[in-house]
Amino acid sequence: MPDDQASSGIRYPWETPPEHGEAIEVAPGVLWTRLPLPMKLDHVNVFALDDGDGWTVIDTGFSSGKTRDIWDAFMAGPLGGKPVRRVIVTHHHPDHVGLAGWFQSVHGAELVTTRTAWLMSRMLLLDEQDTLPPETVAFYKSTGMAPDILEKRVSERPFNFSDILWPMPLGYTRIQQGDTIEIGGRSWDVHMGNGHAPEHATFWSRDDNLVLGGDQLLPSISPNIGVYVTEPMADPIGDWLESCERLAPLARADHLVLGGHKLPFTGLPTRMRQLIENHHSALRRLLEYIDTPKTAAECFSPLFKRKIGPAEYGLALVEAVAHLSHLYQVGQAVRTRRDDGAWLYQKAT
Repeated sequence: MPDDQASSGIRYPWETPPEHGEAIEVAPGVLWTRLPLPMKLDHVNVFALDDGDGWTVIDTGFSSGKTRDIWDAFMAGPLGGKPVRRVIVTHHHPDHVGLAGWFQSVHGAELVTTRTAWLMSRMLLLDEQDTLPPETVAFYKSTGMAPDILEKRVSERPFNFSDILWPMPLGYTRIQQGDTIEIGGRSWDVHMGNGHAPEHATFWSRDDNLVLGGDQLLPSISPNIGVYVTEPMADPIGDWLESCERLAPLARADHLVLGGHKLPFTGLPTRMRQLIENHHSALRRLLEYIDTPKTAAECFSPLFKRKIGPAEYGLALVEAVAHLSHLYQVGQAVRTRRDDGAWLYQKAT
């Protein structure tokens, strides 16, 4: 979702990101590189921290031959041939966990992540579908998905997590809220976010101004926050707002935030306020828009304030569901079933 507020107080120490497989040293012993993604958000940031006898890498990119080739060149070049001994995954989305199993199986690395991220990754990896399950079709109908889009989705093989995830062997090391972990010669406090992904790990250095933010702490965009068929009554918007309010007091203006996308930045207190207000503003706009009954598929304009194309439709739809469902669950909206199964949401009187 685009941000409503200007980035006053937010600064970008590097205006140009590294090329794929190349590195920028953002702090002593901390390297930043990028990996390609085949979508509108066309990259994911990964970071390597020097542990002396080896490296710890933060997130991994999709599993693809191209990405593995980039990693091979990166390890031989900027990483100086020292082994990757540990992989830390911030959350379970495939652009972050896709090659974790490759690092474990091929390179003998230890996987460190949250219990939720590991369980979600393993579950989704094993849940391969050749056709859309009936529960998914019913969920799409409940959103008011356009019939031509639904027909196209039903006729195609659905996306499977296993398409872009290297098989994950059994075994990982758990991190959780309140832990302290040693990475790259620094002690880091572990704090969990939620909303974009459940139990999303962020890391706050005790020894300098670094924060590893994953997708929980991004500049210029807010991460996608969606409701899916797996938990149709989830409230990720409520989870997101709670997380941001809880993390905000930790933020310092001098923190250098190393996020999963876009550029490293400073000005985190301002950014935390924006991340909170962005969704409050979206909820206010949406509430006014549903003065007459609307489906989720009819609510893109107040949320995104721009035209949503086919490539963005799916993410926009689940985010619209999330915002409408939040209004419903906090009592600000009511909903009724249409004859075709779609939920109609309307501002509560």
